[in-house]
Amino acid sequence: MTSLSKLTDHELVHAFVGGDAAALETLVLRHKDKLYTSIFFLVKDKYLAEDIFQDVFIRIIDTLRSGRYTDEGKFLPWAMRIAHNLCVDHFRKVKRTPVIKTGDDQDIFEVLNFTEESAEDSMIRKQSHSRVRSMLDSLPADQREVIILRHFGDMSFKEIAAVTNCSINTALGRMRYGLINLRKMMVQKQIAL
Repeated sequence: MTSLSKLTDHELVHAFVGGDAAALETLVLRHKDKLYTSIFFLVKDKYLAEDIFQDVFIRIIDTLRSGRYTDEGKFLPWAMRIAHNLCVDHFRKVKRTPVIKTGDDQDIFEVLNFTEESAEDSMIRKQSHSRVRSMLDSLPADQREVIILRHFGDMSFKEIAAVTNCSINTALGRMRYGLINLRKMMVQKQIAL
């Protein structure tokens, strides 16, 4: 019997649809870090991110069980699109735009599993992450969103364009200008990461 962790997303989806609940658990574990991180960076609230993350998998389960999922071999981009849409829906409800701001919330990088490190390495990492978050906060929302989806969501520009309802060239341009702006900030503030 093949271990579920060795199966592709496509095979896991079909196993879940066929009645294997453990296949869904494997999918969740495989993609939870990317999905949660992307959601958290968009909503900047730990508890809200957890709620939206759960809603994403509720939608995924409902879609898979109802037979409406058209498998194109791209489970993660599909799940990221659901997550993005739920974030947008949330902000529409509260009538504000998603803003990434620094705060006293739990550091997103603590959510990710890092290996044991010295106190000095930990302090350097936290300072670097704080600088990156601060610089991301300074970017226009459309540039920040593309960088987050590309870097933390590991999405292609085609997928980003579909999620953000813009052309691929627009997504590429936003990424380019976002990176140029980040470089300018690094030079101005003499930051080395």
